[in-house]
Amino acid sequence: MLSVAEFEAARPQLTAVAFRLLGSVHDAEDAVQTTWLKASTAAPGDLRNPAAWLTTVLTRVCLDHLRTRQRRREEPLLAEAIPDAELAADERCLRREQVSRALLVVLDRLTPPQRVAYVLHDLFDVPFREVAEILGTSPANAKKHASRARGRIKGPPPEPESESVTASAGGTTAGDAAVVDAFLAAAAGGAIDRLLALMTDDCVRTADPALLPPGAPPAVTGATAVARETRHFADRIRVAVRMLVAGRLAHVIAPGGHALAVVDIATRDGLVTRIDIGRVPPGTPFALPPGGS
Repeated sequence: MLSVAEFEAARPQLTAVAFRLLGSVHDAEDAVQTTWLKASTAAPGDLRNPAAWLTTVLTRVCLDHLRTRQRRREEPLLAEAIPDAELAADERCLRREQVSRALLVVLDRLTPPQRVAYVLHDLFDVPFREVAEILGTSPANAKKHASRARGRIKGPPPEPESESVTASAGGTTAGDAAVVDAFLAAAAGGAIDRLLALMTDDCVRTADPALLPPGAPPAVTGATAVARETRHFADRIRVAVRMLVAGRLAHVIAPGGHALAVVDIATRDGLVTRIDIGRVPPGTPFALPPGGS
């Protein structure tokens, strides 16, 4: 019989696994609690590795949850549809656990078997034999699920002409990317003088009205106006991460690892000329950027 002490010793690891499998602290805690209810009424016999057994039970609970989502054909929840308290909890967990923000966004786009195989094997070193038992398949098929997950996570190499950070000619350069990174860093810190130095005088910011506070204009023109306004969105800028979005490079605002908006930033001659902030269309494929994690 599993003791309470054994379960509590395994709880942090179980929560970590569940968070990566489900992408939500609320759902992860529910899954861990369900695991305890199942474990406390089960008779597993002589347990040599209680943590491993509990991980198996937990993963099956999470797999059922993921399959229910899929049967309902639910799109992954965007940040705008998640209650603020849950979103804040996910953000705290993401930072505390040092989970890759971009990876959580991509994991939401995997099938349940792909997500389970990748998370268990690639992130927690669970052997494919055990992954296969959980998925009810062969080790060879479990390996295929993990391989397909890696392919979707990595994504295709971006086409230079489709990258969001563009120069006036010749595609993206390392200098353009550096300008964008410097601009976002300045915006996150509210450094107005630095922002002004990184924009053209006629820089334009456009945004989907649904992403703006009531009364905020969908378009702002002029470096000074853009810089001043940017200070009010520093918290969102701090949770932006560079990703491949439908095969092009862009920045995704993803509080708690949930996609909220896509930011495209154009440059010319080392200066930012345009910032476009749009909603995430349903089914948008995400992938890690080259060299990302």
